[in-house]
Order: sequence, then C-alpha cells, then structure tokens
Amino acid sequence: MIDWLYRYPPLYSGTLLKRYKRFFADIQLDSGEIVTAHCPNTGPMTGVSTPGSKVQLSQSDNPKRKLAYTLELIQVHDTEPTWVGVNTALPNRIVKLALEKHLFPQLGDYSQIKSEVVYGQDKKSRVDFYLTGKDPQPPIYLEVKNTTWAQSTRAIFPDTETTRGQKHLRELTALLPQTRAFMLYFINRGDCIEFAPGDVTDPIYGKLLREGIAQGLEVLPCRFDISPEGVRYLGLAQLNT
Repeated sequence: MIDWLYRYPPLYSGTLLKRYKRFFADIQLDSGEIVTAHCPNTGPMTGVSTPGSKVQLSQSDNPKRKLAYTLELIQVHDTEPTWVGVNTALPNRIVKLALEKHLFPQLGDYSQIKSEVVYGQDKKSRVDFYLTGKDPQPPIYLEVKNTTWAQSTRAIFPDTETTRGQKHLRELTALLPQTRAFMLYFINRGDCIEFAPGDVTDPIYGKLLREGIAQGLEVLPCRFDISPEGVRYLGLAQLNT
C-alpha cells in the first residue's frame, strides 16, 4: 500500500500548447478540446514549461472562477519521463501534513505547529511554519521553497533572481543561535537525488545560503515523488553547496 501524503482529485490529461502572461496556459485535452487553464506559478518555470509536454489538469466546479481548469503537473524528460508538480499552492499544504506526521526527524520533538507567523527585524515577514515543543528546546522557524528546476539529477533553487528569497535567508540567519532555523526545499519531482543553490541565476542567494549554513542554518532538501495519483515523501537529497 502506497503511503500518500496527498491525493490529487481526478485529473484531466492533455498537451501544453503555450504558457503566457504567467497565469495562463493553453492546453489541448486528450479529447481534442482546447482549454485555457490557470497556471498557479508566477515564476519562469525554467525547464518545465516546454510546449508539447504532457500535462495534468484539475477542474473546479466553482461558478465564480473565470478558469475552471488548473495546471497541476507537467511531464519532463531530463533523465526519464518524470511528473513535476507546478501548483505552488500545494507544497506548504503537503509540508504541513508531513509535519503533522513527524516525517522529518531532523526537526526533533515538537508539539505545536503554527503557520504564517510574523517575524523578522521589521516584523513585516511571515515564516511558513513555527514549531514549538517542551522547554528547553528552542523554537523552530521553517521556510518552504518550491523547487522544480533541475540539471540531470540535481535540483536547483532558485531558477531566477529572488530578492524575496534573499530576504528570507537573511532573516532566518539573524535568528541564530537563539532559535533553530530551517530552509526546506520542496523538490517537486522524483528524479532528483541532489540539491544545490542556483548560483548561475542568483549568486547572491547562493552566497547567503552558504553563509547561513556556516552560522547554523539547517537545510532540508526534501524529495517528493509526484504522479497523477498523488504525492509521497522519498527522503532527503544530497546537499551540495
């Protein structure tokens, strides 16, 4: 029996014709019908938005939605046919399910999970998860980054310059050593066994990540197997910094 962390609703298969204006993707369904789907990923989706790729869509019955379909999965062929999750609304939901199941032993013992907790020097940032347990264990601040870009079997983040991501690294590192701070990279594809920062796309991010690690920032490059049926946790990728 497969231990799914998340099960997709019934999905519709098709082929990507084009992605445009960040939020739109034209898809030809296997039935031949051409639809416009919502693309819930504002990034460049480097390497995972090639026209002609197989895709999987979910469909909403909400009459208030302008676009009934949502782009969920794209198939890539970097090493072998692999489904990549492109709905950026899902990783935090899935990580919360994993936290509730205590699937990450590196985090130690905790009993409370809070989401979107205000932190940072100006108190204008929100960390994805704030974990607390019995004293004297220090609290844990955990930030999640969706990761879809890969070169061969190495997952890479970010795939573009991210000043927001740089800020998160600075603020997490500033919490040390009074607390524990984690960067969790949600590797949204099952074909990657390594992880590295994207120095080519954002050398500042790579520099800040290495500086953070030197000061005690902890990194969880988490591998997930993605399929039209659902998502399951595979363990940690090898960290190469």
